[in-house]
Amino acid sequence: MSDEPSLAKALLGAQSALEKKAEGVRILNVSTISGFTDYFVICSGTSDRQVQAIADSISYAFKKQGHPVYSTEGYTDGRWVLLDFGDVVVHIFLDALREYY
Repeated sequence: MSDEPSLAKALLGAQSALEKKAEGVRILNVSTISGFTDYFVICSGTSDRQVQAIADSISYAFKKQGHPVYSTEGYTDGRWVLLDFGDVVVHIFLDALREYY
């Protein structure tokens, strides 16, 4: 079972995404089916610039709280950004890509 700090981090990610007008924000508890993380935060943006802005907002909020990002993928293209914070993994999709996947 996931712990309270992981849920708080997932909620922080979701709130940070919403502050940049992310769409379709979802938090998925995957702790019972995943061995590498407790939560996925999934959201989308309408442009590559918005996807990057959402990623920046989330990264900043986590850093401010003392949670380092372990890995970032896809930021340069701004089509699908993955931010790995260990117990929370954030996926930020460009709308069209989210529909596809």
